[in-house]
Amino acid sequence: MSLDERSWETIASESVLFNAVGNWRTDSEKWLKHSIERLSETVRVNPLRDDKDWVENWLEENGAQKIEWFTGVGSAWTLPFERGKAEGDVKIILSALHDTGRLTRQEAVSMIPAIALDAQPGELVLDMCASPGSKTTQIAEHLDGRGVVMANEVVNSRINTLVANTKRHGSITPIIVHHDGRFIPKVPQTGFDKILVDAPCTGSATTRKNPDVWNKWLPSGGRTLHKLQLELLTRAITLTKPGGKIVYSTCSLDPIENEAVIAEILTNFDYISVIPTSKLISKIPSKKGFVEWPNLNDKGDVCENIEMEQSMLSPVDKEIKNQLTNCLRIWNDDVDAGGFFIAVLHKSSNYQEKEIEVDRIIEPENIKPDEINFPQPINSEITKMIKEDLGWEENNLWIRGKNLLWSTPEAKEIWQSDRSKRSGRTFIPGNRWRPLRVIHLGLLTIKLEKNQIERIVGRAAPKIIHDINLGKSEVNTQVINELLSGKEPPAYEISLELDQIRGGHILFEENHDICLPVWIGGRVSLMISEQERRILRAQRDLPIILDEEE
Repeated sequence: MSLDERSWETIASESVLFNAVGNWRTDSEKWLKHSIERLSETVRVNPLRDDKDWVENWLEENGAQKIEWFTGVGSAWTLPFERGKAEGDVKIILSALHDTGRLTRQEAVSMIPAIALDAQPGELVLDMCASPGSKTTQIAEHLDGRGVVMANEVVNSRINTLVANTKRHGSITPIIVHHDGRFIPKVPQTGFDKILVDAPCTGSATTRKNPDVWNKWLPSGGRTLHKLQLELLTRAITLTKPGGKIVYSTCSLDPIENEAVIAEILTNFDYISVIPTSKLISKIPSKKGFVEWPNLNDKGDVCENIEMEQSMLSPVDKEIKNQLTNCLRIWNDDVDAGGFFIAVLHKSSNYQEKEIEVDRIIEPENIKPDEINFPQPINSEITKMIKEDLGWEENNLWIRGKNLLWSTPEAKEIWQSDRSKRSGRTFIPGNRWRPLRVIHLGLLTIKLEKNQIERIVGRAAPKIIHDINLGKSEVNTQVINELLSGKEPPAYEISLELDQIRGGHILFEENHDICLPVWIGGRVSLMISEQERRILRAQRDLPIILDEEE
């Protein structure tokens, strides 16, 4: 039996969570009023796409409002309906915009950690707990095609989602790896410039998205996760370069999962400090972090007799308390959204890594090779073929099976760099991924068949059209419109040049305003997804064509 809104209000007002919030703040009723109604649909526009202005105009025309506090690259919008409740043509286009990577559906407060991280082009960034990938793609937008965002996920069932979302986004900077974040290898050996630890948590701030939290949340859940959260953040500190930045975040309201973790880190590492939130997120309505908190039993009541680890208790050190006020608490009633906790940590530039005496050096010929499905840099023969067939000179292409993947110089530097196992005592020379387990890399760009170029992949075509001199032909607007409308004309009807070509090719309009990967045989067939074709038709005011099942 489904529950109406009044039923949810009753459940919420009688919940352990509401009782707990009453022990964390004096105006819990105000918080409750903003914690039940379902969230509005919110999206982030991909600034790496050339047609981002069209996407923003479409959003505005359909009643979306810009999120004023969003100060990251690109833009973020609130749509005039609840999550998942779009209808008609809006639903069709919104789905296509998401599937083609032009925008990302993402809860508004979930965008804040990447804004706080403030990744810069060329940096090496680790997203330690990355799936489903919305923060990974947001970091990639900050990198603007330069640098690396290494996205890690430990749960097998969630890796496919992470890979799918980074592919959908179409950036060349992600590297997807599969490790327990607590034991992720230090590759590169020099560490990362910035790390995001969006830690697993009880989700007590997500009631507007996950109403089941009202029934299920207990204070003991936070105590169960506290050790894991602390270990993840500790590993992140080890992996960060001196002078680097770590953002720790949760979608929890519980100080055991938040300030207690930060306080313990400050106790254990004198070279770590909590820095005030930067100007980048100063517009976000928020409150300071707690400096003390009560011990709660599983009824949400204060109970000082509960046995708790020392790291879960309120700190007594005044300096640590002062630093905790630099943490950021975002409550549902502050932003009319979900809640979040953010702490921005800085690793001292003066910190010197401890020298570890290497007691074992593995010679290259004795190293177990990378798994066969790990991407590898392309060889000289493939490099020559790409130059001859496309006129494209690119030094950052990788091969995996029949796929060529396009990444960045920084990815190549990670692959080439020397590294060690987690203990630091076994030296492993570079030119390999091990001990990293790499699941995916960069942007799928070219499909091979019998070691020859079969075709350029649809998502990559707009990104490389200006860099290739061969394998493309200019056509008029009528041809483009006919292909987008589902027609497949014979090649000779388009041009005599195309009648001499077989296989994968790219057609473009004057000034490369639009380019279409096609397959030329007896007829010219479009090689893009239906969702991509749907958006391109909408941009050219062609009729929306529904699939049969729609």
